[in-house]
Amino acid sequence: MISLRIKRADRLVAISVLGTLLVVWLILVGFDALLQFGKQLGKLDKNGFTATQAAAYILLTVPRRLYEYFGNAALIGGLLGLGGLASSGELTALRAAGMSKLRIAVSVTGVVALLTLGVVILGETLAPVGDQRAQAMMVRYKSSNLGLTTDSGLWAKDGSSIINAKNARLLTGNTLGAGVQLDDVRVVHLTDDGQVSSFDHARLAEHDGVKWTLKDVRSTTLDATGVHSSSIPVKPWDTKLDARVLEQSVVQVDNLSMHDLRQNMAYMEANGQNPGSFAVAFWGRALYPLTVLVLVLSAMPFAFGALRSGGMGKRIFIGMLFAIGWYFFQKAVVSFGTVYGVHPLVANLAPTVLLAVGATLYFRKHG
Repeated sequence: MISLRIKRADRLVAISVLGTLLVVWLILVGFDALLQFGKQLGKLDKNGFTATQAAAYILLTVPRRLYEYFGNAALIGGLLGLGGLASSGELTALRAAGMSKLRIAVSVTGVVALLTLGVVILGETLAPVGDQRAQAMMVRYKSSNLGLTTDSGLWAKDGSSIINAKNARLLTGNTLGAGVQLDDVRVVHLTDDGQVSSFDHARLAEHDGVKWTLKDVRSTTLDATGVHSSSIPVKPWDTKLDARVLEQSVVQVDNLSMHDLRQNMAYMEANGQNPGSFAVAFWGRALYPLTVLVLVLSAMPFAFGALRSGGMGKRIFIGMLFAIGWYFFQKAVVSFGTVYGVHPLVANLAPTVLLAVGATLYFRKHG
């Protein structure tokens, strides 16, 4: 049984790890943001897109990048922090004073846990909002007659018609490739003098890669004799709405907040659809804190023994190798679970449990 009372040794470990973690985090996010900024600069002068707007787009996505790279930064920062203590002989002194490897690893994980709390809040607030605003900005520069808002969804002008949709999402698994689905679609048809001639309200609209289709449509026509309404299960939709622009502008499922993911899951379940990727992303985000902490705790054994005689480059290499290997292993398990109908909670939790078991066996054997 280890003591959780904070000691001076814990503060020493915390300061060392915190410093390296923040530096690594800043480098990873900064490098990624710089690469993406360079990519956006290649779009200058297209539809009035400027360098200032490219910078604004990148700044809006920084919270999401901070969320995405925190796990890797925590792992590598933890290794470098303990590596610094090892190279100065302080790690050896802590071990000689009776501090077990597990106790030192818990000190590192405690620092990461405090930061993880803030990162989770960031990932549920600023990150999704920033991403949505960034995508809405790109839509405006890719299409002059299309717009996105966080409150009222998608708006578009299609000739003499006005289109509004509550939500837009990507569809996968179609024989023709990825498509787009719009929820709660309203199409208002106007006359040449701006009067409403007809109105279509569809539960959803789908683009399968070739054509648009409205489903569960209620059509209302206004003429001199009055108002006429009819219901149609499926109706072809002749529109110039560019599905390719929508595909590029839809916020990726993994970047939505848990609240938005849960709403999408509820909507799809209520309409007899499989929540699929939304459920996988939801449980991935729900288990994010546990995954990060177990990953960091499991990587700490690399900081003892062999790493004591290794340099900083070796620690970075091993940390990156471990993080990359874990990433692909987790993705493979989740994908396997999705194909074979395993509940997303189980598929997301299984790799973390296996990692925790491995860490437990190590610390039981080596203290």
